[in-house]
This record gives sequence, structure tokens and C-alpha cells, in this order.
Amino acid sequence: MAKHKEKTNSDRILRIHQLCEEYFGNVRFVGVKYHTKIGWIAKVQFEDQDDIGNLTADGDDATDALRKLKNRVKKIIKRYSMV
Repeated sequence: MAKHKEKTNSDRILRIHQLCEEYFGNVRFVGVKYHTKIGWIAKVQFEDQDDIGNLTADGDDATDALRKLKNRVKKIIKRYSMV
């Protein structure tokens, strides 16, 4: 049997960047940081601030925040493709 490769936060950031670039256009920044009052925050910042601007999600740890951000991006993509 093949061993399952563990996903890293870098892999998650690259996947979010790829999803956003495919559906929304140019992406300026995808990252995660720790805020003392809120906790871990994952953020996508787009080049054109007109349509969406920024998307953020917070979580208990960096991995959780990135997962929530990816799910949020997927929900928005699904909503846009339905219309």
C-alpha cells in the first residue's frame, strides 16, 4: 500500500491560491497569521478591490483557519456558478 502524504499548510495555501486565481482572477496574497485577540486568521487578498477585495476566516489553529477559508472560497464559487 502507498503511504498517504500528509498535507502541509503550504499545500493548503497553494490550493487556495489556485482556486481563487481560476475563478476570481489575480490574487495578491494568500496567507495565515496569528492575531492576539482573535486567534489564527487566514486571508486572501485580490488585486482588484472592486468585486470581492478580501476574504478571511479564523480558526483555533493555522490549519483550521486555512480549511475554513478554503471551504468559504468553495461556497462562493458554487454560488457564483449557480447564478
